[in-house]
Amino acid sequence: MAQDKKQVEQITDMEVDFAKWFTDVCKKAELIDYSSIKGMFIYRPYGYAIWENFQKILDQKFKETGHENVCLPMLIPESLLQKEKDHVEGFAPECAWVT
Repeated sequence: MAQDKKQVEQITDMEVDFAKWFTDVCKKAELIDYSSIKGMFIYRPYGYAIWENFQKILDQKFKETGHENVCLPMLIPESLLQKEKDHVEGFAPECAWVT
């Protein structure tokens, strides 16, 4: 696991910054760890168990309602992102470029 550089001292107020609150709670509960890759997390055992339960419940609901699961690519060619550059611009901070 990545070197734990950031220990959560105080949990952010949910009303102030929901995304930060959620990350703080998951980190403090030891559900996740930070990865050496910015924006990526390592799911710890309890965190992964929760993820597996979500998948199980959602999969059952999908099947009950006639929906199907899909698996989308994790990496998208830059040429395709350029075609949607106006739309992608808002996501630029979250976009990881693999070179």
